[in-house]
Amino acid sequence: MKKTIVIVDDHILIAKALEGIIDNFAEFEVVYVAENGKDLIQKFENNSRIPDIILLDISMPIMDGFETVLWLRENHPGVKVMALSMQGDDKSVIKMIKNGAKGYLLKNTHPKELENALVRLNTDGFFYPDWASKIIFSNMNNDESANSIKISEREKEFLKYTVTELSYKEIADKMCCSPRTVESYRDQLCDKLDLKTRVGLAVFAIKNGFAG
Repeated sequence: MKKTIVIVDDHILIAKALEGIIDNFAEFEVVYVAENGKDLIQKFENNSRIPDIILLDISMPIMDGFETVLWLRENHPGVKVMALSMQGDDKSVIKMIKNGAKGYLLKNTHPKELENALVRLNTDGFFYPDWASKIIFSNMNNDESANSIKISEREKEFLKYTVTELSYKEIADKMCCSPRTVESYRDQLCDKLDLKTRVGLAVFAIKNGFAG
């Protein structure tokens, strides 16, 4: 069964062209298009299908991408959000990721790269091209690394699982502990690393070799 995608973009011609491209991908299909965040919320409230993935523009009237991804994180955390924008500046990338985006692409991305990004987002839970990863890394506490922070073996084990699609309950089963204990590992690491999301922990895990 194909994974479902919703495109949120106020430029309808661009959205429809993107829909045509994605519908040719083997593993994905676009179920509908929304013009902005408010339009998306209205469609959800009218019982439109909740997709697996949302491709989200940033610059939109009424309700932009920054607001929309926050709303999605709070109301539909299971939906993976990929930012797709003309904006590739540090501020936009960091703000979208902090607000809950699991990936970031520019609109001039080649269709093959888009398909690969969607596959990676679906299987790994996140996808950042090299240029976006460099922005993320450069904004992570001035190159703080595992060498400068005391991380326990159990916390390292937890970090390994942050890059997977496992839920915290499933991670707890893998680690043979309670979900509450896993949440404590998460909270302690977020405090130590000054991070706020699982995505940030996953990026740290990859950067420091804990993902393997």
